[in-house]
Amino acid sequence: MTGWEEKVREIMGRPGRLGIMATADRAGTPNAAYFGSPRLTGDGTLVMGLGNCRSLANLAENPRAAFFVVEGSPVGFATPGYRLYLKALKIDRSGPVLQEVRELIAAKAGPQVAETIQAGVVFEVTGVRPLVDPL
Repeated sequence: MTGWEEKVREIMGRPGRLGIMATADRAGTPNAAYFGSPRLTGDGTLVMGLGNCRSLANLAENPRAAFFVVEGSPVGFATPGYRLYLKALKIDRSGPVLQEVRELIAAKAGPQVAETIQAGVVFEVTGVRPLVDPL
């Protein structure tokens, strides 16, 4: 996994990049959703804001998730991107992580969008693979 942080951070910082997170509830029922707020921190954790949605409910029951980050669209087999395997470490519904996420989202998307965020989630990145494995 050496060196992946900079490459992922670069793609995540690009306008127009795509990000999809997959979660599953306690019974294994899957959900996938598009997210624009994730950011990779200096310590290698991933932080994102979530509204009152299936992804948040699933993470409360099952902390494991996968996040696909793709440089842009259209997406094809040569599109640069990564699969990040995650474990939720903290779901903050009223503290400093939520406040920081809301402030960042307010600066980029406006205060009305930021108010829809119900939790700031901190993830450990447990594994990273390229979007398409080399042959």
